[in-house]
Amino acid sequence: MTTSHLNGHVAGEGGGGGGGGDEEMRGGQQHREMAVDCPGELGSRTLPLRRSAQLERIRQQQEDLRRRREEEGRQLDLNASLRLRKLSQHPHIGIDNPTFLQDTYTPQQPALGSQHPHTLLELEELLLSLKHVRGCLSDQQSHNDIELVLALLNKSDFQSALKIHNAVSTSMHRPSPPYPHTHQALQLAMEVRNLIQPSQNKEGLELHSLLSDTHIQSLLLAHDSIAEREMQPEPLPAQREALTQWGGETVKIVRIEKAQDIPLGATVRNEMDSVVISRIVRGGAAERSGLLSEGDEILEINGIEIRGKDVNQVFDILADMHGLLTFVLIPSPQSKPPPIKENVIHVKAHFDYDPSDDPYVPCRELGLSFQKGDILHIISQSDPNWWQAYRDGDEDNQPLAGLVPGKSFQQQREAMKQTIEEDREPEKSGKLWCAKKNKRKRKKLLYNTHRNDDVDNEEILTYEEMALYHQPANRKRPIALIGPTSCGQAELRQRLLNNQPERFAGAVPHTTRSRREGELNGRDYHFVSRQTFEAELSAGKLIESGEFEKNLYGTSTDSVRQVINTGKICVLCLHTQALKVLRNSDLKPYIIFIAPPSQERLRALLAKDNKSPKPEELRDIIEKAREMEQNCGHLFDAVIVNTDQDKAYNELLRLINKLDTEPQWVPCSWLR
Repeated sequence: MTTSHLNGHVAGEGGGGGGGGDEEMRGGQQHREMAVDCPGELGSRTLPLRRSAQLERIRQQQEDLRRRREEEGRQLDLNASLRLRKLSQHPHIGIDNPTFLQDTYTPQQPALGSQHPHTLLELEELLLSLKHVRGCLSDQQSHNDIELVLALLNKSDFQSALKIHNAVSTSMHRPSPPYPHTHQALQLAMEVRNLIQPSQNKEGLELHSLLSDTHIQSLLLAHDSIAEREMQPEPLPAQREALTQWGGETVKIVRIEKAQDIPLGATVRNEMDSVVISRIVRGGAAERSGLLSEGDEILEINGIEIRGKDVNQVFDILADMHGLLTFVLIPSPQSKPPPIKENVIHVKAHFDYDPSDDPYVPCRELGLSFQKGDILHIISQSDPNWWQAYRDGDEDNQPLAGLVPGKSFQQQREAMKQTIEEDREPEKSGKLWCAKKNKRKRKKLLYNTHRNDDVDNEEILTYEEMALYHQPANRKRPIALIGPTSCGQAELRQRLLNNQPERFAGAVPHTTRSRREGELNGRDYHFVSRQTFEAELSAGKLIESGEFEKNLYGTSTDSVRQVINTGKICVLCLHTQALKVLRNSDLKPYIIFIAPPSQERLRALLAKDNKSPKPEELRDIIEKAREMEQNCGHLFDAVIVNTDQDKAYNELLRLINKLDTEPQWVPCSWLR
């Protein structure tokens, strides 16, 4: 079953003798063809020609046409044709064509109740006219020509075609209602009225008075309400399903409208000879219709038998299909659960994923690739192993949702992968095994120095639920700059504090050493006892801490909070070990990773500070940055590659300014 949509009225191609010229001209003007992709001025129906000015133009066109025909007639050589020579010898023999006898066009009023005043071609009139012409011609060649035409007219195929022509002509010449140009006539009228100044001429004042009249405004309001309904697009054919018998089985026939730019959004699998719907993907025509279910067996699509075909053949069949698709299905034996409206969950990915490298993804074409730090909008978790999601910002460019591994599934296979690697580890050669062991030890020392370690090596990172947060004007988020030594984060922090001291400030650290001359408690340091310092450390109040010359130093969350309470932005330079305490507080930090550039560029930057690092030192800095990104990259909100101090500083300012103007994704746990 197919349907077609006609947009407007299509004019016939005219032609024919008699009044064909007149009718083609008038019909073409009244019924202009309107296609979907036409510009606005070509896609609207026009008013029938009823006004005197339009009739005058038609008369003028008729007069020009008659004069051109007379000029052409004078140039004809009457001796060039036997028929014309006969007619010139007997000018009164033949049939008068009334169309060319009229010097001026006089429009005839259609009969009362007439639907189509145009002339239809009747077979009897044609036969009678041809017989009359045959009797008036004496040469044999003309008689033979007339006989051929009469034989054509007597054929059943021609007579059927003539009936179709007349039926189509009648339908196409039926006058259409005027199509509105706008549904905001009242609004336009009010704008025109407001533009008219009281001091203008008499005509302007009359127009102002007319547009101010309540009856005119009511008339325009009624016009707009009707025009708004008239200008609405035609509804699509009803999508529906029906149960019937097919080959002794109870089947359902489903009709779905599929646009050319919208995919069907369903995956199929083979079960023996059967083709079964495996998954309904969000955003496709199947999901929008609600008529296809997982587990339905497809028997036919638009009359093409599907049973016995593999999934690749089914894909090829559906690739070029659009419009109204008719499916013949055996319903799934499992009862269809009632539709459940799932809430969209926003998560931040803590790992990289490429479906082309995943042997477990059920449909590689639907797999959604993403990188660590990307925001994913999870719209369906009906399959706990494979969620359906969109990447943030790709909703408009991605018609179908993509498949991403579910949290529990990802954790299980990562745990299995780690177990396999641990089992294989003793099988390696002694040299490689020792190298692996030493690397682990170095990582442990770096990230597990105390109880507030940042990364739990046993934890498998998957997703973190996020929400949008806009910082209040009186409570700025602290900025934490992270990076290996010699990457410029300390210089960037100091530049912020020096250039805009009224906006940025640093947290006052705690120390157990004695106060020196000229130092003020609370300005330079918070001087506390070792017992107090260790108590705050045990309570998890210190973001970072260390010991130098038997004195303890550290930065507490209370010091950061004091800066925030003044309305300033607190800028911190931290080690990665400090991130866990900072994120578990109520401070909502914005974490920026300052990454080193290439080895040569890093050497040039350090040379400006009169530093001459060795090649192995440069490699260690870059390797340290790679380790930081690998183990803590999921905690970073932004990354700045410090190729140039000025560019890095401007980028840092841009990111900080954006916190005031745009909401940012933060963990949901921060907002509870």
